[in-house]
Amino acid sequence: MATSNTEDRVLGALYGLLIGDALGVPYEFSSPEALPAFELIEFDPPSGFVRAHRSAPRAAWSDDGAHALCLLESLLHCAKLDLDDLGNRLVNWWDWGYLAVDGVVFDIGIQTSTALSAIRSGVSATRAGPAEERHNGNGSLMRVLPLALWHSGSDEQLIHDAARQSLVTHGHVRSQLCCALYSLWARATLRQLDDPWRHATACLREYCARQSDWSDELERHVRPDTEPAGHGTGYVVDCLHSARLALEEPTFERVVQRAISLGNDTDTTAAVAAGIAGLRHGLSSIPARWLSTLAGRALVDPIAHELLANLRGRASQ
Repeated sequence: MATSNTEDRVLGALYGLLIGDALGVPYEFSSPEALPAFELIEFDPPSGFVRAHRSAPRAAWSDDGAHALCLLESLLHCAKLDLDDLGNRLVNWWDWGYLAVDGVVFDIGIQTSTALSAIRSGVSATRAGPAEERHNGNGSLMRVLPLALWHSGSDEQLIHDAARQSLVTHGHVRSQLCCALYSLWARATLRQLDDPWRHATACLREYCARQSDWSDELERHVRPDTEPAGHGTGYVVDCLHSARLALEEPTFERVVQRAISLGNDTDTTAAVAAGIAGLRHGLSSIPARWLSTLAGRALVDPIAHELLANLRGRASQ
């Protein structure tokens, strides 16, 4: 694709998320000690390594990438965030393999399956996501990046929409805040602002100052001022900070390998980190061996073209 610098970074984010996810799939559930060395982390693990999800197509994204594409397709189709449309697309992914590589669904989180079962039974998507404190997995964080790529509203509107899209599967305010903070981080990275994380934190703090419960949750549990650290788990806060840790690496390739090296929920940590790395470094920074090997290009390439056309159309208005 012939693109501007901004478009190169938008594409870097979208393909980066999918590649990070797909690279992490074979290594999911492994402890850090059981993983190969950095330089051996590829789509095909070294001989003797027992890969996870052996039924998955080679180099295929998992639920992370499929759900991100569901959100992007919904935004492009509806020209707004429509939670019921998003919920229906996620159900179609689960039931029919919509936007899954080769139609194969091979991974779903417990909270997400609970929420999608509720939507299937007629519950509104706005109320479908489990909302107790123990329901703070990373299933809404893993898909939110396309919202930040597509969104043209104010920072306040982006926060509102990022939080709302979480409701479909993860209703607790902690998950909503992590999605909002990540979206602001992505926007600040795309705009090449100095210290995008700090900028995102300041924006979210200003928003939360009007809602004492949100402000308390942000400071006590999300803790955006902490140094980057994490264990690559499925807990939404740990996932966000694990991605920050991986992004201390200087290149797209090293970011993905560092994220996977944390072990545990390797596909989601890598997807979340690689999305920001793609924004930072651009599509041109993604190793050709990974971009050419990624499965499902016939699915994602037309969506990527549509996203660019949408952004160009709005820019010309």
